[in-house]
Amino acid sequence: NEMIDLVNKHPKSDALSQINAEDQIDVSVVVPIFNEAENIQLLYDKLTPVLDSLGRSCEVILVDDGSTDGTFEILKDIQSMDDRVWVIRLRRNFGQAAAFSAGFDFARGKLIITIDGDLQNDPADIPKLIDKIDEGYDIVSGWRVKRKDFFLTRRLPSMAANALISSVTGVKLHDYGCRVVLVFLNNRTALMLNGRVQQREESVYK
Repeated sequence: NEMIDLVNKHPKSDALSQINAEDQIDVSVVVPIFNEAENIQLLYDKLTPVLDSLGRSCEVILVDDGSTDGTFEILKDIQSMDDRVWVIRLRRNFGQAAAFSAGFDFARGKLIITIDGDLQNDPADIPKLIDKIDEGYDIVSGWRVKRKDFFLTRRLPSMAANALISSVTGVKLHDYGCRVVLVFLNNRTALMLNGRVQQREESVYK
């Protein structure tokens, strides 16, 4: 389960109902993926009806972060059946920050939604986040209420990291590790990545 953090508000004149240029769309969903062959089809099956229900133009950017378990072949099959889907393949495993960065580079949406590929996040929560953007917030972040990972090895260190980052940045989010985040395009630069990767190389499939 997830709850929501809200950051800042933009003027009502920036409403999402504004008409985009022909080469832009309303919503980009960026999904970093590494060795998720068992999960990615199910994630796609859960995500698509949610996007269909939005009544907005959408694209899905699936970033394969150097998977070795057949994930890429499944991504290509999905892409071949849905023209909203882009597949980006990194030449090796660079890490989640680099995968997000590659997805952001290609995203055309006025809104960018990030979500993990491991089914820890429920795509059904996306409309709730968009509703908050419509109210005027710049950044809407989900946070995990009932986490499925181990307390001592994952949850306790995460709690400490969340407190430290909030203290240093002044941005009060409950769960910096939760990747369900929706960002208003004017604040794309507010997306925080944990490090940079030099000489990142990728192939794009459309």
